[in-house]
Amino acid sequence: MRQRFYKQNKTLLIFTEYYTKEENTKTNSPVRDGIFIEKYLPTFNSPVRDEILVRMANTYTQLYIQFVFAVQNRASLIQRAWKDELYKYITGIVQNNKHKLIAINGMPNHVHVFIGYKPHQLIPDLLQDIKGSSSTWINKKRFINGKFNWQEGYGAFSYSHSHIDRVVKYILNQEQHHKKKSFREEYMELLTKFEINYDERYVLNDIS
Repeated sequence: MRQRFYKQNKTLLIFTEYYTKEENTKTNSPVRDGIFIEKYLPTFNSPVRDEILVRMANTYTQLYIQFVFAVQNRASLIQRAWKDELYKYITGIVQNNKHKLIAINGMPNHVHVFIGYKPHQLIPDLLQDIKGSSSTWINKKRFINGKFNWQEGYGAFSYSHSHIDRVVKYILNQEQHHKKKSFREEYMELLTKFEINYDERYVLNDIS
């Protein structure tokens, strides 16, 4: 974690940048003024340089989190014909919960969602809304035969501001990445990179 301190009139402003999952802790402080965004570039074709600063009782936080979650049983059910509609729907859920959607993409069996996270809401509550609402929407649209469900659980990985461009490019190039590795291999690499303890017996297994 890196903190920068500035004095503005009689108020001490603290800018905090988190680097690891251990430092990305939750807070129960009330949100005072919502999200303030500096230099936000809306298109993914441009370098992403947005500063998402959340003011909470004289504290500023800068939190960027990538969520990864899979279709139940890792079945390849997300079809090219309607995946963009799904991504727009999930974007709306993220924005309605007052977070900033930075990038979203995936494969037929899983999705990556990268956001500027505002810590007024617990991560499990946000993911419950994203997965619950989107699965209900898919079923109402009858995009597939049978019932659609997301797999229980998810991965949540935090990044510093300097990593934003790299994470965005990685997410937007999912099809290229998965020509070389399966979703399970990708997921285990993330767990290892972020030094998250796991039991390999329970890590996601791909099915045909």
